[in-house]
Amino acid sequence: MEISSRDAGSDVVVIALREANLDASNVREFKEAVQALVGPAATRVVFDLEGVKFIDSSGLGALISCLRQLNARRGDLRLCSLTPTVQALLALMRMNRVFQIHADPQDAVASFD
Repeated sequence: MEISSRDAGSDVVVIALREANLDASNVREFKEAVQALVGPAATRVVFDLEGVKFIDSSGLGALISCLRQLNARRGDLRLCSLTPTVQALLALMRMNRVFQIHADPQDAVASFD
């Protein structure tokens, strides 16, 4: 799985996922990678999903799980750089009401302030 992170200052971690799909075939690997990158102390995370073309229910569940874990620590999660297909899927599932969605990582990081 191609995933990387960078510190964006102000206790914000930006995680870039560069897989075409986030689905049942790689969701376990995704969760493990995110846990390793975020760590137990992080509370503000941005998922940059620029290259993701498809998310199934397992992938959506993994994103919701990450959001819940962060909320339990009084943190939050943002999504950014969504492809039109993924954006349409989130709107169809009404997940655009659950996740804050931004155009790019800079907007997502700035939204925490």
